[in-house]
Amino acid sequence: MSRPVIAVSSYLEPAKWGAWDLVAAVLPHWYVDLFQEAGARVIIIPPDVDADVSVLDRVDGLVLVGGADVDARLYGQPPHDTADTPRESRDASELALYRGARQRGLPVFGICRGLQIMAVAHGGSLHQHVPDISELTHRIAPGSFNDHQAHFVEGSLIASILGAGAYTVNSSHHQAVADAGDLFVSGYASDGTVEVAEDPSAAFVLGVQWHPEHPERREGDALLIKAFCAAAVRYRSEQ
Repeated sequence: MSRPVIAVSSYLEPAKWGAWDLVAAVLPHWYVDLFQEAGARVIIIPPDVDADVSVLDRVDGLVLVGGADVDARLYGQPPHDTADTPRESRDASELALYRGARQRGLPVFGICRGLQIMAVAHGGSLHQHVPDISELTHRIAPGSFNDHQAHFVEGSLIASILGAGAYTVNSSHHQAVADAGDLFVSGYASDGTVEVAEDPSAAFVLGVQWHPEHPERREGDALLIKAFCAAAVRYRSEQ
C-alpha cells in the first residue's frame, strides 16, 4: 500500500531568508521529519481565511501543530497580559480543519497548541498562564524544553500505545487545557495539568501537550507516531 498522506497545519509568521523579510507560511522541519520518518507523505496546510476544508477529502489524517497562544476570546475570556498577539486566521483555519476532519472520520493528532485547539473546538477552555496555577516548570523560556513526569489513564488510547505508568514528557508551553470540553482527559502531568485528551468514540483522535517532533523525542515517542500513521493507513483502506 502507498504511504498515507498526512495534512499538517502551519504557522503564518514574519520570516527572513535570503533577500526576503516578510510574512510567510512556515513550519519547523522537525514536524516534516517526524512523519516522513514514520512512513507518511506530508502536505503542509497554511492558514486560510476560506472556511472550505475540502482539501481534507484528499488526505488520510490531520496533524495540528504547536505555536502561538489560542485567542482567549474563542472561549469567552479576555486575553491574559502574557498572551501572544492573536493569530486569528490560524485559529479560524485550524478550528475549521479540525471540525472538517471529525465530520469525515479522519484520524487527528494534536501537538501542544493542537491539543488546545481541540479542547476549544469541543467547548473547553485554557489556563492562560500556567505559572499562575502550578509551581512545576512547563517552560523555562520561549524556545526551550523542560522534561517532567506524566501519567496516563489505564484503558485509554494513549495508555494502550505508551503504557499507563510514569512517562517523561518535554514541555514548552505557558498555557494549558483547563477544560477539555467533551473530550476525555487521559493524561496528566505530575502537577495535575492536562497532558493528553482524546475521543474514545473515534478510531484515533488524540492530542498531547508535549513535543514528540523534537529530535530527542523520536525514539521515545516512536510508538505514538506509528500508531497515528497506522490509523491513517486504516482510514485510507476503508474509503
